[in-house]
Amino acid sequence: MRLPLLDRYLFRLTIVPLFGTLVLAAMLLLIEKMLSLFDFVINEGGPVSVVWRMLGNLLPEYLGLGIPIGVMLGVLLAFRRLALSSELDAMRAVGLSFGRMLRVPLLIATAFAVVNFGIVGFLQPFSRYNYEELRYELRSGALGASIRVGEFARFGDRMTLRVEESLDGGRDLRGIFLRTADDRGRSLAVSAASGRFLRTDDPDTIILRVAHGTLVHDGPGLVAPRVLTFEQHDIPIPLPPVDRFRARGDGTLEMSIPELLEAAYGPDAQGPPAASAAATLHRRLVQCVVVFVVPFLAMALGVPPKRSTSSLGVFLSVILLVTYHKITEYGERMGAIGRVDPVLAQWLPFALFVGLCGWLYHVLAHRPGGQPIGALERALARAGRVLARLARRPLPARLARA
Repeated sequence: MRLPLLDRYLFRLTIVPLFGTLVLAAMLLLIEKMLSLFDFVINEGGPVSVVWRMLGNLLPEYLGLGIPIGVMLGVLLAFRRLALSSELDAMRAVGLSFGRMLRVPLLIATAFAVVNFGIVGFLQPFSRYNYEELRYELRSGALGASIRVGEFARFGDRMTLRVEESLDGGRDLRGIFLRTADDRGRSLAVSAASGRFLRTDDPDTIILRVAHGTLVHDGPGLVAPRVLTFEQHDIPIPLPPVDRFRARGDGTLEMSIPELLEAAYGPDAQGPPAASAAATLHRRLVQCVVVFVVPFLAMALGVPPKRSTSSLGVFLSVILLVTYHKITEYGERMGAIGRVDPVLAQWLPFALFVGLCGWLYHVLAHRPGGQPIGALERALARAGRVLARLARRPLPARLARA
């Protein structure tokens, strides 16, 4: 077997589950957030299309965790397949070391580490800002979310609108009631069966075109209100003023890596803002460099003990990586409020994680017959046998009668 052919084979075995895991992890995280976003948009009366735009802006944040998990499971499942099919034993028999077989996974990890650096360092801050801007526009009514079905919506101090039903994504309104008043005491009440909003050249005004309704006009100079019926009538509605959203960079989540460097270690860096920026900066750097470590963990946990097909290594690897991710999140919060040093809060857990991965890989690659999770699998097997014996024991007679 020529080595270039071996590299292509390992690349094919790794890249397919890697992308599958990456897509699956991102979709699971988005589905979890989708329910709360739908609830938020519906409560604010906004269009459903806003949900997809908000989820798109959350995707870079979820890829920060999804990429390390994808690289790890891609490498792990590749070496697990080689081990279960005895191909790994054949490669070892012809003199290939575990270090040589890690060449392709480390090249893949390098490529994804660069991608992850671009995502968490530059793309994620802008997408986070866009997400917050969408939330602001949804709450302020800039996205057409200020009119809720079945409720009275006020435009300024002199206009009230109520819509009974909204169809076709808000383009077809049914059961419309509108009342306006001016400074001279004149009022106009409109009741219509249907209607729709139309844009105008004036960005501060829209047209409500109503059909099949009644118009009641009243004022101080009228003996009795004037009542008119109409087939179609256009009513200009002035839009309430909406303040512009704030500039990007209100929090550290919206700052890129160069901006975090300036805020954390620049000439004007001091106090809590500098500590918060340093905590976020070091966590993002750790998110990128941890991708270089996960291939060693994946190989160590992907090769099961001899004569075993247990999937314990798959679950254990996910648990270890997610636990490490949560520890870095906690360290970022503690570093931001000044309880611990931001550098130690990130790089000390990283050093411990590197030590654990290095030890597991050393056991597999450099100890004869070494199996990193062999003892854990044997302990679980003994526990399973004990539980099986307990399950086979007959119940006491009095419990059986009960």
